[in-house]
Amino acid sequence: MKECLSAKPAMTAQQEKMKACNTDAAGKKGDERKAFMKTCLSDKPMTQQEKMKACNTEATGKKGDDRKAFMKTCLSAK
Repeated sequence: MKECLSAKPAMTAQQEKMKACNTDAAGKKGDERKAFMKTCLSDKPMTQQEKMKACNTEATGKKGDDRKAFMKTCLSAK
């Protein structure tokens, strides 16, 4: 019997984590992206300070109630 060559094997947990971190790192470049990816891919959770820095970066351009709501959601995630 021939196996279907187009079927993709399921992603491993590490691959899924890498995909999610890459998505979250959109817009980051250079050292900022490298530091974010290192933290994101590590098994230990972000410190509150790291989380605040990452959320502040993502909130660039948001103001007032929109920024406040974003920061609340961002800081409570993960």
